[in-house]
Amino acid sequence: MVTAVRRALFLDRDGVINVDIGYLHRPEDCVFVPGIFELVRVARKEHYEVLVVTNQAGIARGYYSEQTFAAFTAWMLEQFVKEGAPITQVYHCPHHPEAGVGPYRVACACRKPAPGMLLQAAADHHIDTHASVMVGDTLSDMQAARAAGVGRLFLLGEGAAACTGTASSGVVHVSDLMQVAAELSSVA
Repeated sequence: MVTAVRRALFLDRDGVINVDIGYLHRPEDCVFVPGIFELVRVARKEHYEVLVVTNQAGIARGYYSEQTFAAFTAWMLEQFVKEGAPITQVYHCPHHPEAGVGPYRVACACRKPAPGMLLQAAADHHIDTHASVMVGDTLSDMQAARAAGVGRLFLLGEGAAACTGTASSGVVHVSDLMQVAAELSSVA
């Protein structure tokens, strides 16, 4: 039996889902980016799987544990369910090639700009990356998505200033998440 191929909305976490305060790991410090729940609701309505791909150097640096990250992630996923905007799965990279401590100090294939998390998510969920969308706020998000073959790339907010020349080829710069939601609705 062949499993149907699907499309995904890939989301970075810090700066796209929540305001980036640096090494967020506690619910009481979380402020959601305006429009994130609406974007995920639109994506689900348009039959996108919603997959989070996030570098978590705070784990590598020893600022918080994988268990703390897992607890925060469970809380975050609950908030999305309460908002009628369920997320399919969260993928994270706990490594850092220079600042990592102990086993977390490694150059890996999952830390963006490498495409490992996106490729793993695509394999796990039978995703057609060319029919999929990435929303990130950094150049490394765009590089990872491009390397994974993601078809549509959206760079949110101030990260757009760092993405110029050939790096910005095919990248749509947006100032808010509702612009992405409108694009998803218009393509369906």
